[in-house]
Amino acid sequence: MSASAALSLYRRSLKQSLDWAVDRRVWRGQAVYIRSLFEANKDVRDPRQQQVLLRETEKLLEEWKHPDPYRPPTAPGGNKWERNLPARILPYAAPPGAH
Repeated sequence: MSASAALSLYRRSLKQSLDWAVDRRVWRGQAVYIRSLFEANKDVRDPRQQQVLLRETEKLLEEWKHPDPYRPPTAPGGNKWERNLPARILPYAAPPGAH
């Protein structure tokens, strides 16, 4: 497992845990626990064992995937996405007689 693969998996784990606990104070305890799990395996050098750990973690992430993940309200897919959009401003004036 390369360092970039482990980092990517770690970040996805943190983001996915945030779907279950939106409050950052509750989430912080989960983040510390996830960090401890990754640090417990940081000294594994055998490539086969690294691949096993990677597959097991991917499987856990898939099992714990939230059915309705949290999205910030103004992000795409959020409940305020594209609400109250500003009026469109045309880049040029309307041609004469178009009114």
